[in-house]
Amino acid sequence: MKEQIKIAKEKMEKTIANLEKEFKEIKAGRANPAVLNKISVDYYGASMPINQLASVSVTEARILSITPFDKSVLHSIEKAIQKSDIGINPTNDGTVIRLVFPKLTEEKRKELCKDVKKYGEEAKVNVRNSRRDALDKVKKMKKDSLITEDDVKSAEKDIQKLTDNYCSDIDAIVSAKEKEIMSI
Repeated sequence: MKEQIKIAKEKMEKTIANLEKEFKEIKAGRANPAVLNKISVDYYGASMPINQLASVSVTEARILSITPFDKSVLHSIEKAIQKSDIGINPTNDGTVIRLVFPKLTEEKRKELCKDVKKYGEEAKVNVRNSRRDALDKVKKMKKDSLITEDDVKSAEKDIQKLTDNYCSDIDAIVSAKEKEIMSI
């Protein structure tokens, strides 16, 4: 029974970690190296992420600098960024690629907040699915006469408390991200 609660907790923690990862990749008007995580560059026939081919740093609040370790890959990185869906045109000075993040319009901020809420709701659904799975396993243990009715009630209470805590954590993370987006 405790094993089921532990498994549910691990799944819920992974959900929170995934949500935070998603939020890092949202470009909210600030330079954030995480927006490059999904971009791969063709490097001598192999597809490699930018952070393995170059040093990525935030030089100013809205400027991201990409300095390749091998200057011959500079144009490949530039092309990969242009082909990607991040919506920022890179500037190449021959040694460094710079990405200047534009200021967000009010409309774009509201759109990003909708996306943030959507990700938050998806995370809550995942947490509730973890709760359901754990409860199903506990009920099966009861059906197989491995635990008592009191154990079931105790487990249900513990699992629900865990679910409520993670859902409130998700709400707090979503709220913080919305404030960040709206304050830029």
